[in-house]
Amino acid sequence: MRILLSAIYPYAFLLLYLIIPFDNYIRALPNILLAILVFAFPFIVKKEDFKKLKSLPIAIFLVLFAYLCIDSLISGRLAEDYNIIKKILIAVGLAILYIPVADVKKINSAIIFSALAAIIFSVYNFVLITDATGSFALGDSPQVIESLLVDRLYLGLLSTFSILISFQAIQKKYHPNNNYYLANIFVNALFIILIASKIAVVSLFVLLLIRQFYGQRKIWKAIMAIVAITVLTGLLFIIKNEKVIQFKQAENKQSPPAFIENSMTYELRAVVWECAQDVIKNEGFSLTGIGFDATKDKLVSCYESQISNPKKKEKFIVERYNTHNQFLDFYISAGFIALLLFLAFIVFSFISNRKQFFPTAMLAMLLMYCLVENLFHRQIGAYYVGFILIVLITNAKPKPTENKIKNI
Repeated sequence: MRILLSAIYPYAFLLLYLIIPFDNYIRALPNILLAILVFAFPFIVKKEDFKKLKSLPIAIFLVLFAYLCIDSLISGRLAEDYNIIKKILIAVGLAILYIPVADVKKINSAIIFSALAAIIFSVYNFVLITDATGSFALGDSPQVIESLLVDRLYLGLLSTFSILISFQAIQKKYHPNNNYYLANIFVNALFIILIASKIAVVSLFVLLLIRQFYGQRKIWKAIMAIVAITVLTGLLFIIKNEKVIQFKQAENKQSPPAFIENSMTYELRAVVWECAQDVIKNEGFSLTGIGFDATKDKLVSCYESQISNPKKKEKFIVERYNTHNQFLDFYISAGFIALLLFLAFIVFSFISNRKQFFPTAMLAMLLMYCLVENLFHRQIGAYYVGFILIVLITNAKPKPTENKIKNI
Protein backbone atom coordinates (compact mmCIF):
# COMPACT_ATOMS: atom_id res chain seq x y z
CA MET A 1 0.00 0.00 0.00
CA ARG A 2 2.73 2.47 0.99
CA ILE A 3 4.78 1.67 -2.13
CA LEU A 4 1.78 2.25 -4.39
CA LEU A 5 0.90 5.55 -2.72
CA SER A 6 4.53 6.68 -2.87
CA ALA A 7 4.53 6.07 -6.61
CA ILE A 8 1.24 7.92 -7.19
CA TYR A 9 1.91 10.85 -4.85
CA PRO A 10 4.33 12.93 -7.01
CA TYR A 11 2.11 12.53 -10.07
CA ALA A 12 -0.86 13.80 -8.10
CA PHE A 13 1.16 16.98 -7.46
CA LEU A 14 2.09 17.13 -11.14
CA LEU A 15 -1.52 16.79 -12.30
CA LEU A 16 -2.73 19.32 -9.72
CA TYR A 17 -0.40 22.07 -10.93
CA LEU A 18 -1.02 21.12 -14.54
CA ILE A 19 -4.78 21.69 -14.37
CA ILE A 20 -4.90 24.70 -12.02
CA PRO A 21 -5.64 27.23 -14.82
CA PHE A 22 -8.54 25.03 -15.98
CA ASP A 23 -10.19 25.13 -12.55
CA ASN A 24 -13.35 26.80 -13.93
CA TYR A 25 -13.84 23.92 -16.38
CA ILE A 26 -12.90 20.98 -14.14
CA ARG A 27 -13.60 22.43 -10.71
CA ALA A 28 -13.97 19.11 -8.91
CA LEU A 29 -10.65 17.57 -10.05
CA PRO A 30 -8.28 19.85 -8.05
CA ASN A 31 -10.28 19.10 -4.90
CA ILE A 32 -10.14 15.38 -5.65
CA LEU A 33 -6.37 15.55 -6.11
CA LEU A 34 -5.99 17.49 -2.85
CA ALA A 35 -8.06 14.82 -1.11
CA ILE A 36 -5.79 12.10 -2.53
CA LEU A 37 -2.69 13.95 -1.30
CA VAL A 38 -4.17 14.44 2.17
CA PHE A 39 -5.17 10.76 2.37
CA ALA A 40 -1.80 9.45 1.17
CA PHE A 41 0.35 11.85 3.22
CA PRO A 42 0.30 9.94 6.56
CA PHE A 43 1.23 6.70 4.80
CA ILE A 44 4.29 7.97 2.93
CA VAL A 45 5.71 10.79 5.05
CA LYS A 46 8.78 10.01 7.14
CA LYS A 47 9.99 11.60 10.34
CA GLU A 48 13.04 13.11 8.63
CA ASP A 49 10.81 14.75 6.00
CA PHE A 50 9.58 17.24 8.59
CA LYS A 51 13.12 18.62 8.84
CA LYS A 52 12.41 20.39 5.54
CA LEU A 53 10.00 22.64 7.43
CA LYS A 54 12.69 23.77 9.87
CA SER A 55 13.29 27.23 8.45
CA LEU A 56 12.45 30.58 10.01
CA PRO A 57 10.41 31.94 7.06
CA ILE A 58 8.21 28.83 6.92
CA ALA A 59 7.77 28.97 10.69
CA ILE A 60 6.69 32.62 10.46
CA PHE A 61 4.17 31.81 7.73
CA LEU A 62 2.73 29.01 9.88
CA VAL A 63 2.48 31.45 12.80
CA LEU A 64 0.67 33.91 10.50
CA PHE A 65 -1.86 31.26 9.56
CA ALA A 66 -2.35 30.26 13.20
CA TYR A 67 -2.79 33.90 14.20
CA LEU A 68 -5.44 34.51 11.53
CA CYS A 69 -7.40 31.51 12.77
CA ILE A 70 -7.14 32.53 16.44
CA ASP A 71 -7.89 36.19 15.71
CA SER A 72 -11.03 35.32 13.75
CA LEU A 73 -12.15 32.82 16.39
CA ILE A 74 -11.70 35.20 19.32
CA SER A 75 -13.35 38.07 17.41
CA GLY A 76 -16.34 35.86 16.58
CA ARG A 77 -15.97 36.25 12.83
CA LEU A 78 -14.54 32.85 11.88
CA ALA A 79 -17.58 32.00 9.74
CA GLU A 80 -17.23 35.26 7.79
CA ASP A 81 -13.44 34.97 7.40
CA TYR A 82 -13.40 31.24 6.67
CA ASN A 83 -13.41 31.68 2.89
CA ILE A 84 -10.09 33.58 2.99
CA ILE A 85 -8.53 31.49 5.77
CA LYS A 86 -9.36 28.37 3.76
CA LYS A 87 -7.32 29.68 0.83
CA ILE A 88 -4.36 30.48 3.08
CA LEU A 89 -4.69 26.92 4.41
CA ILE A 90 -4.36 25.65 0.82
CA ALA A 91 -1.02 27.44 0.43
CA VAL A 92 0.24 26.17 3.80
CA GLY A 93 -1.16 22.69 3.16
CA LEU A 94 0.54 22.35 -0.21
CA ALA A 95 3.89 23.25 1.35
CA ILE A 96 3.43 20.60 4.05
CA LEU A 97 2.05 17.99 1.67
CA TYR A 98 5.08 18.50 -0.56
CA ILE A 99 7.71 17.39 1.97
CA PRO A 100 7.58 13.63 1.12
CA VAL A 101 8.40 14.41 -2.54
CA ALA A 102 12.05 13.66 -3.32
CA ASP A 103 12.56 16.26 -6.05
CA VAL A 104 10.82 19.23 -7.61
CA LYS A 105 11.23 18.22 -11.25
CA LYS A 106 7.66 17.03 -11.73
CA ILE A 107 6.06 20.19 -10.34
CA ASN A 108 8.36 22.38 -12.42
CA SER A 109 7.43 20.39 -15.52
CA ALA A 110 3.76 20.81 -14.64
CA ILE A 111 4.17 24.60 -14.45
CA ILE A 112 5.81 24.71 -17.89
CA PHE A 113 3.21 22.52 -19.59
CA SER A 114 0.38 24.24 -17.73
CA ALA A 115 1.51 27.62 -19.08
CA LEU A 116 1.78 26.25 -22.62
CA ALA A 117 -1.67 24.66 -22.38
CA ALA A 118 -3.16 27.92 -21.12
CA ILE A 119 -1.49 29.83 -23.97
CA ILE A 120 -2.79 27.40 -26.62
CA PHE A 121 -6.30 27.52 -25.14
CA SER A 122 -6.30 31.34 -25.03
CA VAL A 123 -4.91 31.73 -28.56
CA TYR A 124 -7.53 29.30 -29.87
CA ASN A 125 -10.29 31.32 -28.18
CA PHE A 126 -8.81 34.52 -29.57
CA VAL A 127 -8.93 33.14 -33.11
CA LEU A 128 -12.58 32.09 -32.69
CA ILE A 129 -13.62 35.46 -31.24
CA THR A 130 -11.70 37.38 -33.90
CA ASP A 131 -13.35 35.33 -36.62
CA ALA A 132 -16.79 35.89 -35.09
CA THR A 133 -16.38 39.65 -34.60
CA GLY A 134 -14.46 40.33 -37.81
CA SER A 135 -11.97 42.59 -36.02
CA PHE A 136 -8.39 42.08 -34.83
CA ALA A 137 -6.77 43.79 -31.85
CA LEU A 138 -4.29 42.87 -29.13
CA GLY A 139 -3.34 44.32 -25.75
CA ASP A 140 -6.37 45.63 -23.84
CA SER A 141 -8.82 44.73 -26.60
CA PRO A 142 -12.12 42.98 -25.80
CA GLN A 143 -11.00 39.99 -27.88
CA VAL A 144 -7.99 39.40 -25.67
CA ILE A 145 -9.85 39.90 -22.39
CA GLU A 146 -12.60 37.49 -23.38
CA SER A 147 -10.29 34.84 -24.85
CA LEU A 148 -7.96 34.34 -21.87
CA LEU A 149 -8.33 31.10 -19.94
CA VAL A 150 -7.98 32.88 -16.57
CA ASP A 151 -7.57 36.49 -15.46
CA ARG A 152 -4.73 38.21 -17.24
CA LEU A 153 -2.90 38.88 -13.99
CA TYR A 154 -2.72 35.17 -13.06
CA LEU A 155 -1.98 34.07 -16.61
CA GLY A 156 0.93 36.52 -16.62
CA LEU A 157 2.08 35.13 -13.28
CA LEU A 158 1.99 31.57 -14.64
CA SER A 159 3.96 32.54 -17.75
CA THR A 160 6.53 34.34 -15.59
CA PHE A 161 6.90 31.19 -13.47
CA SER A 162 7.44 29.19 -16.65
CA ILE A 163 10.09 31.62 -17.92
CA LEU A 164 11.93 31.60 -14.61
CA ILE A 165 11.90 27.80 -14.32
CA SER A 166 13.11 27.42 -17.91
CA PHE A 167 15.88 29.94 -17.34
CA GLN A 168 17.08 28.04 -14.28
CA ALA A 169 17.04 24.75 -16.17
CA ILE A 170 19.33 25.93 -18.97
CA GLN A 171 22.73 24.36 -18.51
CA LYS A 172 25.97 26.27 -19.11
CA LYS A 173 27.33 23.50 -21.33
CA TYR A 174 25.51 22.49 -24.47
CA HIS A 175 22.51 20.26 -23.90
CA PRO A 176 19.71 19.44 -26.37
CA ASN A 177 17.05 20.49 -23.84
CA ASN A 178 18.45 24.02 -23.77
CA ASN A 179 16.78 24.70 -27.12
CA TYR A 180 13.38 23.71 -25.73
CA TYR A 181 13.80 25.91 -22.67
CA LEU A 182 14.84 28.88 -24.82
CA ALA A 183 11.83 28.33 -27.08
CA ASN A 184 9.55 28.16 -24.04
CA ILE A 185 10.98 31.42 -22.69
CA PHE A 186 10.38 33.12 -26.04
CA VAL A 187 6.79 31.83 -26.35
CA ASN A 188 5.81 32.89 -22.82
CA ALA A 189 7.53 36.28 -23.07
CA LEU A 190 5.82 36.97 -26.41
CA PHE A 191 2.47 35.93 -24.96
CA ILE A 192 2.91 38.27 -21.98
CA ILE A 193 3.58 41.16 -24.34
CA LEU A 194 0.65 40.27 -26.63
CA ILE A 195 -1.87 40.19 -23.76
CA ALA A 196 -0.34 43.37 -22.28
CA SER A 197 0.05 41.97 -18.77
CA LYS A 198 1.69 45.06 -17.27
CA ILE A 199 2.57 43.53 -13.91
CA ALA A 200 4.15 40.53 -15.66
CA VAL A 201 6.24 42.82 -17.88
CA VAL A 202 7.38 44.81 -14.85
CA SER A 203 8.13 41.54 -13.01
CA LEU A 204 10.32 40.29 -15.85
CA PHE A 205 12.17 43.61 -15.92
CA VAL A 206 12.78 43.47 -12.16
CA LEU A 207 13.91 39.84 -12.38
CA LEU A 208 16.45 40.82 -15.01
CA LEU A 209 17.77 43.49 -12.67
CA ILE A 210 17.96 41.03 -9.77
CA ARG A 211 19.83 38.57 -11.97
CA GLN A 212 22.58 41.17 -12.42
CA PHE A 213 23.58 40.70 -8.78
CA TYR A 214 24.37 37.02 -9.35
CA GLY A 215 27.62 36.95 -11.27
CA GLN A 216 30.86 38.84 -11.72
CA ARG A 217 31.42 42.61 -11.65
CA LYS A 218 28.61 43.15 -9.17
CA ILE A 219 29.51 46.81 -8.54
CA TRP A 220 28.92 47.85 -12.16
CA LYS A 221 25.79 45.74 -12.30
CA ALA A 222 24.52 47.35 -9.11
CA ILE A 223 25.01 50.80 -10.62
CA MET A 224 23.11 49.73 -13.76
CA ALA A 225 20.35 48.28 -11.62
CA ILE A 226 19.96 51.49 -9.62
CA VAL A 227 19.75 53.58 -12.79
CA ALA A 228 17.24 51.20 -14.36
CA ILE A 229 15.08 51.14 -11.22
CA THR A 230 15.08 54.93 -11.10
CA VAL A 231 13.95 55.19 -14.73
CA LEU A 232 11.30 52.50 -14.24
CA THR A 233 9.96 54.17 -11.09
CA GLY A 234 9.64 57.48 -12.89
CA LEU A 235 7.90 55.81 -15.82
CA LEU A 236 5.40 54.04 -13.57
CA PHE A 237 4.72 57.27 -11.70
CA ILE A 238 3.94 59.09 -14.95
CA ILE A 239 1.71 56.27 -16.18
CA LYS A 240 -0.16 56.10 -12.88
CA ASN A 241 -0.81 59.83 -12.77
CA GLU A 242 -1.95 59.84 -16.38
CA LYS A 243 -4.35 56.96 -15.79
CA VAL A 244 -5.79 58.52 -12.63
CA ILE A 245 -6.36 61.78 -14.50
CA GLN A 246 -8.05 59.93 -17.35
CA PHE A 247 -10.26 58.12 -14.86
CA LYS A 248 -11.40 61.32 -13.17
CA GLN A 249 -12.10 62.93 -16.52
CA ALA A 250 -14.19 59.94 -17.58
CA GLU A 251 -16.32 59.91 -14.41
CA ASN A 252 -19.14 61.87 -16.02
CA LYS A 253 -19.01 60.10 -19.35
CA GLN A 254 -20.89 57.02 -20.45
CA SER A 255 -19.53 53.87 -18.87
CA PRO A 256 -18.01 51.30 -21.29
CA PRO A 257 -19.21 47.71 -21.61
CA ALA A 258 -18.50 45.50 -18.60
CA PHE A 259 -15.93 43.26 -20.30
CA ILE A 260 -13.93 46.35 -21.33
CA GLU A 261 -14.33 47.97 -17.94
CA ASN A 262 -12.81 44.89 -16.31
CA SER A 263 -9.59 45.57 -18.18
CA MET A 264 -9.23 49.06 -16.69
CA THR A 265 -6.83 47.86 -14.03
CA TYR A 266 -5.26 51.20 -13.19
CA GLU A 267 -8.60 52.98 -12.81
CA LEU A 268 -10.00 50.19 -10.66
CA ARG A 269 -7.04 50.18 -8.33
CA ALA A 270 -7.02 53.97 -8.12
CA VAL A 271 -10.53 53.81 -6.66
CA VAL A 272 -10.11 50.82 -4.34
CA TRP A 273 -6.77 52.01 -2.95
CA GLU A 274 -8.23 55.44 -2.20
CA CYS A 275 -11.18 53.79 -0.45
CA ALA A 276 -8.83 51.48 1.46
CA GLN A 277 -6.95 54.55 2.70
CA ASP A 278 -10.25 56.09 3.80
CA VAL A 279 -11.14 52.92 5.71
CA ILE A 280 -7.76 52.94 7.47
CA LYS A 281 -8.19 56.62 8.36
CA ASN A 282 -11.71 56.07 9.73
CA GLU A 283 -10.89 52.89 11.66
CA GLY A 284 -7.59 54.18 13.07
CA PHE A 285 -4.72 51.99 14.22
CA SER A 286 -5.78 48.37 14.75
CA LEU A 287 -3.90 45.39 16.15
CA THR A 288 -6.47 42.74 15.21
CA GLY A 289 -8.41 44.19 12.28
CA ILE A 290 -12.09 44.22 11.40
CA GLY A 291 -12.32 40.97 9.42
CA PHE A 292 -12.02 40.10 5.74
CA ASP A 293 -15.75 40.21 5.07
CA ALA A 294 -16.20 43.45 7.02
CA THR A 295 -13.37 45.01 4.99
CA LYS A 296 -15.35 44.45 1.80
CA ASP A 297 -18.44 45.95 3.45
CA LYS A 298 -16.47 49.08 4.36
CA LEU A 299 -15.10 49.36 0.84
CA VAL A 300 -18.58 49.00 -0.65
CA SER A 301 -19.79 51.84 1.59
CA CYS A 302 -16.92 53.94 0.28
CA TYR A 303 -17.80 53.11 -3.32
CA GLU A 304 -21.36 54.26 -2.68
CA SER A 305 -20.22 57.67 -1.47
CA GLN A 306 -17.11 58.27 -3.59
CA ILE A 307 -18.12 57.16 -7.11
CA SER A 308 -20.42 59.58 -8.90
CA ASN A 309 -20.95 57.64 -12.13
CA PRO A 310 -24.07 55.48 -11.49
CA LYS A 311 -23.09 52.60 -13.75
CA LYS A 312 -19.55 52.46 -12.42
CA LYS A 313 -20.81 52.69 -8.85
CA GLU A 314 -23.18 49.79 -9.45
CA LYS A 315 -20.33 47.75 -10.95
CA PHE A 316 -18.08 48.30 -7.95
CA ILE A 317 -20.87 47.53 -5.49
CA VAL A 318 -22.04 44.36 -7.26
CA GLU A 319 -18.50 43.03 -7.68
CA ARG A 320 -17.54 44.04 -4.10
CA TYR A 321 -13.99 44.75 -5.22
CA ASN A 322 -11.38 44.00 -2.57
CA THR A 323 -8.34 46.17 -1.78
CA HIS A 324 -6.22 44.68 -4.60
CA ASN A 325 -3.23 44.86 -2.28
CA GLN A 326 -2.40 41.96 0.03
CA PHE A 327 -0.62 44.18 2.55
CA LEU A 328 -3.55 46.58 2.87
CA ASP A 329 -5.93 43.64 3.11
CA PHE A 330 -4.01 41.99 5.94
CA TYR A 331 -3.76 45.27 7.86
CA ILE A 332 -7.42 46.28 7.56
CA SER A 333 -8.83 42.75 7.95
CA ALA A 334 -6.48 41.19 10.54
CA GLY A 335 -4.63 44.16 11.97
CA PHE A 336 -1.07 45.29 12.41
CA ILE A 337 -0.02 41.91 13.87
CA ALA A 338 -0.96 40.07 10.65
CA LEU A 339 0.76 42.69 8.49
CA LEU A 340 3.90 42.51 10.66
CA LEU A 341 4.00 38.71 10.42
CA PHE A 342 3.54 38.77 6.64
CA LEU A 343 6.27 41.39 6.24
CA ALA A 344 8.54 39.37 8.55
CA PHE A 345 7.96 36.29 6.40
CA ILE A 346 9.00 38.17 3.26
CA VAL A 347 12.00 39.91 4.87
CA PHE A 348 13.43 36.78 6.50
CA SER A 349 12.77 34.80 3.32
CA PHE A 350 14.86 37.30 1.36
CA ILE A 351 17.61 37.14 3.99
CA SER A 352 17.65 33.34 4.06
CA ASN A 353 17.72 32.98 0.26
CA ARG A 354 19.70 36.07 -0.75
CA LYS A 355 22.58 33.98 -2.15
CA GLN A 356 20.31 32.03 -4.50
CA PHE A 357 18.71 33.62 -7.52
CA PHE A 358 15.74 31.29 -8.02
CA PRO A 359 14.04 31.64 -4.61
CA THR A 360 14.96 35.34 -4.47
CA ALA A 361 13.26 35.86 -7.83
CA MET A 362 10.19 33.96 -6.64
CA LEU A 363 9.99 36.16 -3.54
CA ALA A 364 10.35 39.29 -5.67
CA MET A 365 7.42 38.11 -7.79
CA LEU A 366 5.37 37.44 -4.66
CA LEU A 367 6.13 40.94 -3.39
CA MET A 368 5.22 42.63 -6.68
CA TYR A 369 1.97 40.73 -7.15
CA CYS A 370 0.94 41.32 -3.53
CA LEU A 371 1.24 45.05 -4.22
CA VAL A 372 -1.48 44.89 -6.89
CA GLU A 373 -3.59 41.85 -5.97
CA ASN A 374 -5.07 39.97 -3.04
CA LEU A 375 -3.64 36.57 -3.89
CA PHE A 376 -5.48 34.85 -1.05
CA HIS A 377 -8.87 35.99 -2.33
CA ARG A 378 -8.59 33.62 -5.29
CA GLN A 379 -7.99 29.88 -5.08
CA ILE A 380 -5.60 30.02 -8.05
CA GLY A 381 -3.61 32.64 -6.13
CA ALA A 382 -3.40 30.33 -3.11
CA TYR A 383 -2.12 27.49 -5.31
CA TYR A 384 0.68 29.66 -6.71
CA VAL A 385 1.65 31.02 -3.29
CA GLY A 386 1.85 27.36 -2.25
CA PHE A 387 4.24 26.80 -5.15
CA ILE A 388 6.44 29.66 -3.94
CA LEU A 389 6.48 28.12 -0.46
CA ILE A 390 7.53 24.80 -2.02
CA VAL A 391 10.41 26.59 -3.77
CA LEU A 392 11.50 28.09 -0.44
CA ILE A 393 11.42 24.66 1.21
CA THR A 394 13.36 23.12 -1.66
CA ASN A 395 16.08 25.76 -1.48
CA ALA A 396 16.21 26.12 2.30
CA LYS A 397 19.30 23.89 2.61
CA PRO A 398 20.91 23.45 -0.81
CA LYS A 399 23.44 20.76 -1.41
CA PRO A 400 27.09 21.83 -1.25
CA THR A 401 27.63 21.02 -4.92
CA GLU A 402 24.66 22.95 -6.27
CA ASN A 403 22.96 26.20 -5.42
CA LYS A 404 19.92 26.11 -7.66
CA ILE A 405 17.21 23.84 -9.01
CA LYS A 406 18.65 22.19 -12.09
CA ASN A 407 16.02 19.58 -12.70
CA ILE A 408 12.76 19.90 -14.46
